Amino acid sequence: MVLGLKSRASWVLCLVGIITVGILSRVAHTGLVVVDKYLGDALYAAMVYTILRLFWRAAASARLAASAMAVMTAIELFQLTMIPAHLLANEHVMVRIGARLMGTEFSFLDLLTYAVGIACIYLADSSNA
Repeated sequence: MVLGLKSRASWVLCLVGIITVGILSRVAHTGLVVVDKYLGDALYAAMVYTILRLFWRAAASARLAASAMAVMTAIELFQLTMIPAHLLANEHVMVRIGARLMGTEFSFLDLLTYAVGIACIYLADSSNA
């Protein structure tokens, strides 16, 4: 067991850690695009995998990885509608925050980064099986 991600509590701790590092990667700038932009994106995808694991405990790791990638792809493709970008002009703060969380610009590199983040958490999860 590499990370000890067996119990629900360990997955919650993992989720808190992912969110914390993800936020830090957005507010503490290093000047390295890999850390400043792509680390947060990879952690965002790992967070989705972790949330799915918390709600779908009996699922196989590969199924969770595929589901997380489907969710992330759907979110990225939704950006092509320009709806999230238009939501940035909304008068309500929570709507603007939601738009930021979804992202407002489509990027193929984001999809690749999501795959890397999901692959990393998948490897940690499947090594515990």
